[in-house]
Amino acid sequence: MNNGTEQNVKQLRRTKSVACAEEIQKQETQLRSAQPDKPCHKPRDSLFSWSSGFGNFTGFVNWAFLLLFMGGTRLFLENLIKYGIRVDPEQWLIVLTGRKEGGPEHPSLVLLFYAVVPALTALYIEKGMAFHIISQQVGMIAHVVNITILVLIPMVLIHSYSTLFSLIGASAVCFEYSILFLKLWSYAHTNAWCRNDSKTRAFIKSHVRRQSLFFNNADFANFSNGVPESKIVVYPNNLNVRDLFYFLFAPTLCYELNFPRTGRIRKRFLVKRLLEVLIGLQVLASLFQQWIIPSVKNSLIPFSNMEPAKATERLLKLSIPNHLVWLIFFYLLFHSLLNLVGEIMHFADRNFYLDWWNANNIDTFWRSWNAPVHKWAVRHLYLPLIEKGFSRNVATLLVFFLSAFFHEYLVSVPLRTYKVWAFAGMMAQIPLSMFCHQVEIRFGQRWGNIIVWASLILGQPLCIMMYYHDYVITHFGQSLLDKYGHA
Repeated sequence: MNNGTEQNVKQLRRTKSVACAEEIQKQETQLRSAQPDKPCHKPRDSLFSWSSGFGNFTGFVNWAFLLLFMGGTRLFLENLIKYGIRVDPEQWLIVLTGRKEGGPEHPSLVLLFYAVVPALTALYIEKGMAFHIISQQVGMIAHVVNITILVLIPMVLIHSYSTLFSLIGASAVCFEYSILFLKLWSYAHTNAWCRNDSKTRAFIKSHVRRQSLFFNNADFANFSNGVPESKIVVYPNNLNVRDLFYFLFAPTLCYELNFPRTGRIRKRFLVKRLLEVLIGLQVLASLFQQWIIPSVKNSLIPFSNMEPAKATERLLKLSIPNHLVWLIFFYLLFHSLLNLVGEIMHFADRNFYLDWWNANNIDTFWRSWNAPVHKWAVRHLYLPLIEKGFSRNVATLLVFFLSAFFHEYLVSVPLRTYKVWAFAGMMAQIPLSMFCHQVEIRFGQRWGNIIVWASLILGQPLCIMMYYHDYVITHFGQSLLDKYGHA
């Protein structure tokens, strides 16, 4: 009690002394200002001192943008002088159509349309379980086999018949089958929840006399938030081809029986998104031809000879155009394209990304930049693992493992170069996240955000250089390094 009283007394004395000092300083200032020497000085800190309290550095931000623009312009002019104009729309068509790659059978198109088969298989498995034709255990095993075969088909066929597949065609197949894998997983998982809920309601209804206290499916449809019965879909009425294909084309990976819908299509909004996609694709193709391809080719020899200085210079040179392409790709995919599809399909949930650019930690970035995948991972993998008794660390590790697998799948299978760089890069995000947390705690949120940006700007071009090097070595041999090492 005495210690507390003494502390209060000391604090009161300190407050009085500070107030007294301020009063004295104020009186001195008034006396000095009254002198005939016209004083112009007063106690104050320099603006760069933390104690000054100054925080308006907008001019430096403008200076940084101007400097960045000038540096980018210099690199653009250097590229133009060295390589000339490399943009060729005819080459775009050759690459996109695979005219000089693959065979006349067009197996990529066959596989793209074949994706309907595993989707319909999932639907009929669900119908079999809903109408008690097959048991739930057999049905879930059938689902696992179905989506496993779905992922293996591109791997086996592209590897076995590599000469028949173009690079763009193989990439399109792998991308579509990866998306379909996640969608069918969600489709089976969500229907399993609905099926278990129906069994629970049936059990309660059969064991409770006062049935009026419980809703059956029809009651639920009639009284669900005042929505008319015709507007609410209940299990198993959702098990039809129309419902399945709406989900397959909707800009989401998580299945629901009743998606939020918009009332109309905004034509002006739709035209804007369509123009963004069309123009943005031209800009991306031009940047690839003019800037990315020469930079990647010129990085091959230094990277192969393990020349640290030259390889680092090539990495930094590639980082700017690569990051610009990545930013444009993000905008086109997550804003323009997904909003375009959502508008056409009256899909109301447009939360495709969050403010990942403000992420202070790498795990915050992964939760923010790709909202559909993050939502799927939390809903269908992370939380179910937690409910099964797994720790948060194990659940997080398995989420990153699955993400790393599909990153490697989307790169290695089309290139037919089976390495682990993308897989290792994704798994390295876990220790990088821990490091970011420590930096954020010790040095503040700004430094955590800087590390996030640095990993994005430097990590991707490093991965590109590694895969290009391995691709040339694997498919063309060491003797062709000189040929493929120069633009």
